[in-house]
Amino acid sequence: MAPFFSGMASPVDCGLVKDDPILYRARVAPDRPALFEIATGRQLTYAALDARVARCAGFLQALLGPRQDGARVAMLARNAMDSLVLAFACQRAGAVYVPLNWRLNATELRPILADCAPALLVHDEEFAATAESIAGAVPQMTTLSTAEGRDGLAARIEAGVPVGPVPADADAACVLLYTSGTTGQPKGVIITRRNAFFAALNFSFAGEIGPGSVALCDLPFFHTIGLIAVARTTLMLGGRLVISDRFTPARTLAALADPQLAITHYFAVPQIALALRDDPTYSAAALAGLRAFIVGGAPLTQALTESYLADGVALVNGYGMSEAGTALHVPIDRRAVEDNPGSVGLPAPLLDIRIVDGEGREVKEGEIGEFWLRGPSVTPGYWNKPQETAAAFTDGWYRTGDLGRRGPNGFYSIVERLKDMYISGGENVYPAEIEAALATHPDVLDAAVVGVPDSRWGECGIAHVVLRPGATATGEEIAGHCAARLAAFKRPARILLVDTIPRTASGKVQKHLLRHFHPDQTLQRNPS
Repeated sequence: MAPFFSGMASPVDCGLVKDDPILYRARVAPDRPALFEIATGRQLTYAALDARVARCAGFLQALLGPRQDGARVAMLARNAMDSLVLAFACQRAGAVYVPLNWRLNATELRPILADCAPALLVHDEEFAATAESIAGAVPQMTTLSTAEGRDGLAARIEAGVPVGPVPADADAACVLLYTSGTTGQPKGVIITRRNAFFAALNFSFAGEIGPGSVALCDLPFFHTIGLIAVARTTLMLGGRLVISDRFTPARTLAALADPQLAITHYFAVPQIALALRDDPTYSAAALAGLRAFIVGGAPLTQALTESYLADGVALVNGYGMSEAGTALHVPIDRRAVEDNPGSVGLPAPLLDIRIVDGEGREVKEGEIGEFWLRGPSVTPGYWNKPQETAAAFTDGWYRTGDLGRRGPNGFYSIVERLKDMYISGGENVYPAEIEAALATHPDVLDAAVVGVPDSRWGECGIAHVVLRPGATATGEEIAGHCAARLAAFKRPARILLVDTIPRTASGKVQKHLLRHFHPDQTLQRNPS
């Protein structure tokens, strides 16, 4: 079935597309609970949230001028009510919200600031030293703390004069999301008002989110999952958003089990799902009230899926990205999870998907190709990067760089990143397949494989393996485990036992860092 808006170059504009969704919800359900903040116990109804956004928009206009015309407002802060208030106020005032990854250091943040040149930087006191260090990247930038006090963000919002939304183009930017940097070079993904609306709508279908939903968000708002998929979707559909400023397994499990919060939806990356399962406070009863436990952002192992299924919890896998939001999802149904192991599911309803070969031709069912996407949730491109934008699109289709296949039942699977595939002895090798084999070893907690030059075979693999606490497996034992499960050309030429594997906030392995460790290494693979 073709997506609802398939073939439409520009779906009809309306207030819901151009304005922030809080306006509508405050009109139709003003007294409905909108936000609850775990750290402080504060909560807001939709009417109170709308009023706070209006005052924040007034503060922005007073500080930056009556018409923002795309002025950037950056935020270096953990999840909080006012993080979202500022995000929606930027849209209402005509500014562009730029949430910064607080896990990055000053050296990594300076080029991002220089690229987007924000007029205002808001920061938590926790990151005050970093904010001071990076402020020089944009000499005219104003800085403001979220700390309590006369000059803090909260006080400025409360003193703001409420304003309504400025006239806006649905295709004007409202958010810049800097990619997590798995290639080492973050790019500012432009999210327009139209993109944000349809990305949230796609996730609402995938997650079956509505006015009765209560979603817990402890994933950071600097990522598309936290800011768009969970937060924006829940508020746009009239649900209640429970905000946690950080993930800790015990606190998250306590929140999920709390009957007063009555959480129905939780989104996690696989590493978080694993951390919850391994925490001493874990119990299946804590998750019994969930309508949906959605996982995405990185590969999900079958062992982890099965461990949750055994406890009566179906981990619903999905696939998406900053550039398009939700693209694929497994239905919220235990049978669908059981019958489609390793799948990322069916296409989101408001998105076209193709799988093509290197010449741009669609591949046959079951064959591997690159995912191309098209639809109203897809970004128009990257901030200040016309060449990268042009390279990312072909005939209006966004080229994801991800390889996958479509099964006979219409379910899709991700095989590998195009840039991570390597060729050994003329054979394509997909590191994700090797990592999946490594994950079946009982002593392996985490694993990542990269290809390196090899004088005989062209390229061979190095496997970086993290053992579970107390595990005693050796590299030789793990190599034997692989030999029983993989063809010779797929087996890693070397297995390194390491303490940790570098990952982004969404759980993706930063393979450019692993390759940096072995820039000139040449390996010899056993020809057997």
